[in-house]
Amino acid sequence: MKTIVSALLVSSAILFVSGPLSAQTASDPIESYCATMGKRDHFASDGYPLDNAAAIIRQDRANFHAFGKRDPSDEDDSTFSSKANRAALESWLRAGSIDADAEDAIVNGTPDVCIDIFPDYINVVVL
Repeated sequence: MKTIVSALLVSSAILFVSGPLSAQTASDPIESYCATMGKRDHFASDGYPLDNAAAIIRQDRANFHAFGKRDPSDEDDSTFSSKANRAALESWLRAGSIDADAEDAIVNGTPDVCIDIFPDYINVVVL
């Protein structure tokens, strides 16, 4: 009985020290934002046209964070304020998901998108 009581006390102490359990799970994004893939997002900083969704999304975040060029509906995010994370965006999208229709809409138009950011991938949805 003494061993059970000791084990319960240790478990309670660990829970007290570590705090309440987080509601976030591995399947929850660490951050999400929505933005318009505007006309200026379709061109690299040095002017050449971009031809894939990942590059356009990356340019949107560079325009937002580095150059202050924002579309009215662009939302802030903390992840892509980092140049290194913007550089990783394209590989994160390859590891994540975007359907062919969404890719086409981004490359050939100026849609609104929402992006869920995970530790090493992103998922993109066109609204």
